[in-house]
Amino acid sequence: MMDRLFILSLLGLLLVTAYGAAGKMVYADLDILEELETFDILLDDDDDTKLFDLPSFTSRSSGKNLVNVDTFGAAGDGVSDDTQAFISAWSKACDTPKSVFLVPEGRRYLVNATKFTGPCKQKLIIQIDGIIVAPDEPSNWDSKFQRIWLEFSKLKGVTFQGKGVIDGSGSKWWAASCKKNKSNPCKSAPTALTIESSSGVKVSGLTIQNSQQMNFIIARSTSVRVSKVMVSSPGDSPNTDGIHITGSTNVILQDCKIGTGDDCVSIVNASSNIKMKNIYCGPGHGISIGSLGKDNTTGIVTQVVLETALLRGTTNGLRIKTYQGGSGYVQGIRFANVEMQDVANPILIDQFYCDSPTTCQNQTSAVKISQIMYRNITGTTKSPKAIKFACSDTVPCSHIVLNDVNLEGKDGQVEAYCNSAEGFGYGVIHPSADCLYSHDDKGLDQSYKSETGHDEL
Repeated sequence: MMDRLFILSLLGLLLVTAYGAAGKMVYADLDILEELETFDILLDDDDDTKLFDLPSFTSRSSGKNLVNVDTFGAAGDGVSDDTQAFISAWSKACDTPKSVFLVPEGRRYLVNATKFTGPCKQKLIIQIDGIIVAPDEPSNWDSKFQRIWLEFSKLKGVTFQGKGVIDGSGSKWWAASCKKNKSNPCKSAPTALTIESSSGVKVSGLTIQNSQQMNFIIARSTSVRVSKVMVSSPGDSPNTDGIHITGSTNVILQDCKIGTGDDCVSIVNASSNIKMKNIYCGPGHGISIGSLGKDNTTGIVTQVVLETALLRGTTNGLRIKTYQGGSGYVQGIRFANVEMQDVANPILIDQFYCDSPTTCQNQTSAVKISQIMYRNITGTTKSPKAIKFACSDTVPCSHIVLNDVNLEGKDGQVEAYCNSAEGFGYGVIHPSADCLYSHDDKGLDQSYKSETGHDEL
């Protein structure tokens, strides 16, 4: 409420001094500022989010139909192949209303690449309390499952929960990666857990670790809530993004701890209304929007909020990354209340991103980046350039807002760098980001200073 009052007061002050073209610019900037300050992300549904406890499943009065993978012949010894038992149990649970697909605790289940497909009967719960482990030998992997290990698709109103572990046994996959050894061929590898083409899905309590490549993908889905999930892969494991969101809307990630060898969270094309709250990231490559626009494609990401996060020892902090030659836009992003500890590149927009330098060339088209807010970002950085906005020469970044940013160099002075970036700021800004101003922005700059007495940027 106080933030809104501040914005309205600022608007009133600027009305006195703003006129002409500069005045129109001021009004537009303040409209964007108010929207960035106040917008929130809500899911489409209002379903009860209560998660069930295991004892309720075994109670006769629970009304739940328990489907235990052991009943279908799973050995649970970590050596025997339990894939068929899981498939049979899934078929039963999916086809029975109010079922609980149970993976019991205290046991270790070896399961090959499998697609668990819906739609299923109402109110299915997937209760994982034991350990599900993948085969560890890439050469034995079924070629028709190059990109997946456990994939759940076409589900509606399904809950994943439990204290169990999904373990991708990824060490041999990592060793075979071209990113670990350039003499290796560059090949795709499976994702440990994928939720595909689903809606109204809740995921809580699980641990996903040692994935062959990406740990957890949410793809082409809507209304997905992920809470109290832990993702863990070594910091040098290649391409092991923690939680990857693609083509999805209305997604909430809350109270998650992620340590991995790539982005802790990555959000890519056709994703919108994404809210992250209380996120721990480290090790990893930070929290990223992108990459977008590879091979001259269109990338669109809108309405993303990160509210409260701790990033520790990551190679990037809050990053937006796009390839040259792409199109589309990133718009309406707010990063707020983020603490950095020994982070390289804490605030970074990189529109010259390239993961294969031999194939990347300078191009004129680019993904448009605008309406990006960084608010209450504090901590320490390993990089001399604590703030870096490397934007397209032909499609500049616009309406970048900094509010109370204070980043200290661990081993010396820090600075900001801008290329084709325009915006404004208020509150304490360190390092000073004077490079962010364009000529047109001076209307807001001077009005704001003269009427409020604040120093900016």
